[in-house]
Amino acid sequence: MKTVFAGTILTILLTAGAAHGGPCVDAKSAKNGFVLARPGIQSEFRPAAGGMIAVANTYESQSPQKQFLFAGLIEVFRDSDTGRLAMIPFSDLRKLFPLQMGAKSTIEFVELSPGKQPKATQTLTLVVKGKETFSLGDCKYNVLAVKETFKNGSGETLDAFTALYAPDLQAALARRYDEGTSAESVNGYETVKPLAE
Repeated sequence: MKTVFAGTILTILLTAGAAHGGPCVDAKSAKNGFVLARPGIQSEFRPAAGGMIAVANTYESQSPQKQFLFAGLIEVFRDSDTGRLAMIPFSDLRKLFPLQMGAKSTIEFVELSPGKQPKATQTLTLVVKGKETFSLGDCKYNVLAVKETFKNGSGETLDAFTALYAPDLQAALARRYDEGTSAESVNGYETVKPLAE
């Protein structure tokens, strides 16, 4: 009797553990949407028409934000309580994907926001520098290290980081700042789960 009882308890515990950990999101299940999270932020990713990925960010200490990212990497629209911003590219983003090792592309675009006239165009340069593995909990993903550099019309760098981009999920799982310096830091998600229906 004790053996049957112990076996039943073990089965319940293993089933509960598997349900809690949940399956990893792969390329197929990512098409149904998924959630990436870390302390202070939860982001819901949903595929949309035209190669777009709709992202709904919920923050612990800020108002929610919605974004549209082309292929889950290039931001083209952002909306929150602090304002709206559209980044209109002057080239066909579809030609950049799928990303290839060593590829380098520069995209010219204009930022548009209500009540603010654009003064100049900007550029985004993407350089696919390498392949890595990135873990989200127990799930491991093959990622491309994509250096992103934003410059204004005068050529001054506005922002630069390396996105750790998972093509299977069409999402940047982390950003690496100040790469190769003593100040290098990684700001990334820590967990992934399928989107609840």
